[in-house]
Amino acid sequence: MASESMVPEQAKQHLIKGKRRQQQQQTRPSNSDGEDDVFVFEANEAWKDFHSSLLHFFEAGELCDVTLKVGSKLISCHKLVLACVIPYFRAMFLSEMAEAKQKLIEIRDFDGDAIEDLVKFAYSSRLTLTVDNVQPLLYAACILQVELVAKACCEYMKLHFHPSNCLAVRAFAESHNRIDLMDMADQFACEHFAEVMECEDFVSVSPQHLHKLLSSSDLNIENEKQVYNAAIKWLLANPQHHAMWLDEILAQVRLPLLPICFLMGVVAKEEIVKQNLKCRDLLDEARNYHLHLSSRAVPDFEYSIRTTPRKQTAGVLFCVGGRGGSGDPFRSIECYSISKNNWFFGPEMNSRRRHVGVISVGGKVYAVGGHDGNEHLGSMEVFDPLTNKWMMKASMNTKR
Repeated sequence: MASESMVPEQAKQHLIKGKRRQQQQQTRPSNSDGEDDVFVFEANEAWKDFHSSLLHFFEAGELCDVTLKVGSKLISCHKLVLACVIPYFRAMFLSEMAEAKQKLIEIRDFDGDAIEDLVKFAYSSRLTLTVDNVQPLLYAACILQVELVAKACCEYMKLHFHPSNCLAVRAFAESHNRIDLMDMADQFACEHFAEVMECEDFVSVSPQHLHKLLSSSDLNIENEKQVYNAAIKWLLANPQHHAMWLDEILAQVRLPLLPICFLMGVVAKEEIVKQNLKCRDLLDEARNYHLHLSSRAVPDFEYSIRTTPRKQTAGVLFCVGGRGGSGDPFRSIECYSISKNNWFFGPEMNSRRRHVGVISVGGKVYAVGGHDGNEHLGSMEVFDPLTNKWMMKASMNTKR
C-alpha cells in the first residue's frame, strides 16, 4: 500500500506504473502520442465559490482598486469585475481615457442607488426590482449597456402596465430608445383602448404616437365611435397641432364604418371638421361608402383601410356545412379568426347540411334548412359562442 506521506515524485511514478499495468492487460495498442496519460479536470461548481468570494470582497471592501462616486454615494469595487459585466466600464478601462487610471471616478446624472444595484448585480447576478427603482435602473442599464438588466426592467414594467400608466411608460421607453418596451406599451394600450382614452395622460401623447395608435387594426373597441371620440378629444385639447395634424389624425378614424346618422348628425357638424378641406373630403368618402352599400351607383368608389373593420369588431368568420368531393354533406364548421389570422374547427352541428342558410343575429349563428344528402331539411339550429354548443330550435313549416 502506498504511504499517505508519499512525496509528489513517488506518487507520479506510482501512477505511471499503474497505468502501464492496465495497458498490458488491454489488447488495443497504446496511443503513441501519450494522450492516454492526460486527464482534464473541470470543477464547474467552483464558479459558485468564485462568485461568492467576489461578493465577499466587494461587501468587505477588500482588494478594491476603484471607487465610483455617484452624488454623495461612494462605491468601492474592482475594475476587472466591472469590465466583465458592464460594457461601459470595459470600454473606459481599456481606453486611453483619464478615468482608466484614476482610483476615484465620478459618475454624473445617475441615481446613486441604481448604480449601486448594477454594481451588486455584476458581483452576484441578482437584482431586486420594485416600482420605485425600476425606472432609474432601466435608465442606468441603457446608458451603461447592461442589456440583461434592461430587458429584466422592461419585463417587470410590462407586468405592471395599467391604463393609467402605459402611455407614460411608453414615453419613457421612447426617450431611451427601448423599442421592445414601446411595442409592449402600445400593445397594452390597444387592448385597453377604451380605458386608456379616458385617462389624464391621453391628451398629452405626441401626435406621432396618437397617429400610430389610431391607425392600428388591433384596437380593442366596441365600435368606431370610440375612435372618433378619442381623436376629437385629443384634437380639441391640442389646437397647436391642428395645422400639421388635424386631417392626419382624423384620417386614422375609419369614418365609413360609422353609422350614417352619426356621420351626419355628429361628425359633419363638428366645427374643426367643417373648417378643414381635407377633413371634408374624408367625410365625403364616408358618405359615398354608405351610398355604395345601398346599391346606388358611386362612380370610381375605391375601398381603403378606412373601409376595413378593425380586428376586434370584425370578429370571426364561420364556414358552415357544405359538401366534399364525393357530395356528402358536412356537419362540421370551420372558423376564421380575423385578429389571429388563422382557421380552427368549431363544434359540429347536430345535422349534416349542404346548401344551408346561415345568418348571425344577436351574437349567435343560425343554420336553417339545407340538404342532408337524402332530403331537404326544415330544421334549424343555433350556435351560442358562450356555451360553444349547437342547439336545435323550432323547425320551419316548409323544408328548403
